[in-house]
Amino acid sequence: MNAMPSQITGQTVYVTFSAEINVTTTESLISVMANLVNQQAKEVHLLMSTSGGSVMHGLNLYNVLIGLPFELITHNVGNVDSIGNAVFLAGSRRYAAVHSTFMFHGVGFDLPGQTRLEEKNVREYLDGILSNQKWIGSIITERTRIGREDVNALFREAQTKDAAFAVSSGIIHQIKDVQLPVGGPVISLVFQR
Repeated sequence: MNAMPSQITGQTVYVTFSAEINVTTTESLISVMANLVNQQAKEVHLLMSTSGGSVMHGLNLYNVLIGLPFELITHNVGNVDSIGNAVFLAGSRRYAAVHSTFMFHGVGFDLPGQTRLEEKNVREYLDGILSNQKWIGSIITERTRIGREDVNALFREAQTKDAAFAVSSGIIHQIKDVQLPVGGPVISLVFQR
């Protein structure tokens, strides 16, 4: 991760995040945002591209990001997939590059090795899936013009949508490429792969 700019009080700051959503990336992004709060940033542009990842960590990010005291503007600069959509919707203003996509699908889980399932396990997994889909769906319906039935269809059909769909459905406010100002400040989150 790049060092935090030394003096940002009252400034607009750009943060790049191009990663899967997991414990490491979540903690890093929250840390950067907390530092920007402490340094009294006025406005933060979060430039996102993510394949999604952990629902738990994505919901954590969403809940933290909507509570920040500065204006958060999110930009889809590539693809925002899966739980990344909830994180993206934390922005009070949202934009997407012309050549960007949003992918939606239902919640799932991976079973390790030769896992034996009994009725109680299956019910527990299903309850978790339905609960997570409910929370993600409620974020989408609250922050966009997509109704509950349409959200359910997006989850069932695993659909990838373009920027035109995103603007027409209220996921974004405008199709707009990112324009970074000369001199920034820009904070780039970089993770080991």
